[in-house]
Amino acid sequence: MDSIASAMRGTGCLVRLDALRKTYDGLSYAVDDLSLSIFRGEFLTLLGPSGSGKTTTLMMLAGFERPTSGDIMLEGRSIRDLPPHERDFGMVFQNYALFPHLSVADNIAFPLTVRKLPRAEIGKRLGRALEMVQLTGLERRLPAQLSGGQQQRVALARALVFEPRLVLMDEPLGALDKRLREQMQYEIKRLHRALGLTIVYVTHDQIEAMVLSDRVAVFHRGGIRQLDTPRAIHENPANGFVARFMGETNSALGKVESVAEGRVCLRLDQGHAVLGVCRRPAARGERMLMSVRPERVRLAPPASFENSFDAVVEDLTYLGDRLVAVVRLSSGFALSVDLGIEGLDKMPQRGESLSVGWPADHCLILDPD
Repeated sequence: MDSIASAMRGTGCLVRLDALRKTYDGLSYAVDDLSLSIFRGEFLTLLGPSGSGKTTTLMMLAGFERPTSGDIMLEGRSIRDLPPHERDFGMVFQNYALFPHLSVADNIAFPLTVRKLPRAEIGKRLGRALEMVQLTGLERRLPAQLSGGQQQRVALARALVFEPRLVLMDEPLGALDKRLREQMQYEIKRLHRALGLTIVYVTHDQIEAMVLSDRVAVFHRGGIRQLDTPRAIHENPANGFVARFMGETNSALGKVESVAEGRVCLRLDQGHAVLGVCRRPAARGERMLMSVRPERVRLAPPASFENSFDAVVEDLTYLGDRLVAVVRLSSGFALSVDLGIEGLDKMPQRGESLSVGWPADHCLILDPD
């Protein structure tokens, strides 16, 4: 846990999910025995594939789904049975959920209107919200007259205008194109920092989670498989699922051949032996998974790299900001190698024979799942 997360713990817990369970059919659990603390001022992302339980968790937090068992505590008080409108949480959905017959101003002011705030106060807060999301001058437009990015800004302003204790976002940028999505990521991050918001954000996009979050909770099969900072999860995944889900990785199963001085020798099923590090004590003969990120692999590696093999370049892919090579070892095992932008200056050729390697410190030996 790095200094960001440590500092967060000093701000105190705002919400605590305690042993939450949710079943829809009484047979299987969409969320199973989940406990999680959400700290004041943090940006927490719930990340995982479809059906992993992240959205169900958010819906229980929002009050739209009732837990089968367990509790939700807000500042030490149970809100498990509290309806959504009494929780004082802002909510931003993927489909915006704007009222099509209301203007931008009326959509944003709606939470203030239902709370019966004085007209002058509504006007003051509306003006601040419009300025905050850079929509000043578009107050009279209807949602249909706005771009997708502008509609999402309206939805964001509506969620923030009543100054909620917690903001919940369910895949809010999923309907936007890549350029707009990146722009809105910047806007959400700016608002989080400027306003000191506490945000819980659901996405299946690993890059989005890494860009936005203070902490990421990786969901799988109804539970959290790892909770940490984006960097910690990417560089030190807890298991094979997290390693594969948090970005591209080269992985292969094998059997532990030896353990010495903190290093594990894993004999891959393809035949090669690799040297790596393991988060827990490993036993000889145990089935485990090797994982090494493409950016950690080098062509013509230095002599200091403990893992070095002969290979043949099989494919090259130009991605604008970097060059990615696929190389195949004599055993048949294929590796992806991210050569970065420097790879364009020393581009290998398809069919070229060369050596490939990576240091043991960046070769992770993990539980398969």
